[in-house]
Amino acid sequence: MARKTPGLNTSSMSDISFLLLAFFLMVSNINSDMGIARKLPPPLPEDVKPPEVKERNIFIVMVNKDDRLLFNTEYGSIDKLKERAMEFLGNPNNYAHMPEKQMTDIPFLGQYPVSKGVISLRNDRGTSYDMYLQVQNELTAAITEMRDNLSTERLGKHYADLNEDQRKAVEQAIPMAISEAEPTKIGGK
Repeated sequence: MARKTPGLNTSSMSDISFLLLAFFLMVSNINSDMGIARKLPPPLPEDVKPPEVKERNIFIVMVNKDDRLLFNTEYGSIDKLKERAMEFLGNPNNYAHMPEKQMTDIPFLGQYPVSKGVISLRNDRGTSYDMYLQVQNELTAAITEMRDNLSTERLGKHYADLNEDQRKAVEQAIPMAISEAEPTKIGGK
């Protein structure tokens, strides 16, 4: 007579695997916050016309399908974008071809020349998501660095260390002026 091989008792195996699954779900940190944090301005009332923006106040950044950058009709690289955006928005030498400034009385800062500059970002439909995020990061970094420089110079603290009222004042002096157009077909090689 042939002898039967004894089977393994696997009745508790499903309980153990369920407990392991529950354990890993509880102790794991699943980051679902993807995207770019931007506070959009409220929509204008229907009876109000949008303000006109002069050509000198617009810094055009285009990204084509080959992930090549164009800054105001000149090709550039991602590592120069932050520097160029800061130079444009700050207009330290008050050049006539760069943004106008309007003297504004701002709490904690006093009279400050607020730039009327706007960064206009346009992407091609074929732009890679990685390049899109790099451009967004560089533009955000430019404004954040300008805010940090201002708060250090005028308030003696880094922007991150300011209280809420001081942050609002610095944000009023250096607004997040990025306009993003719907992706279109932008030429490229």
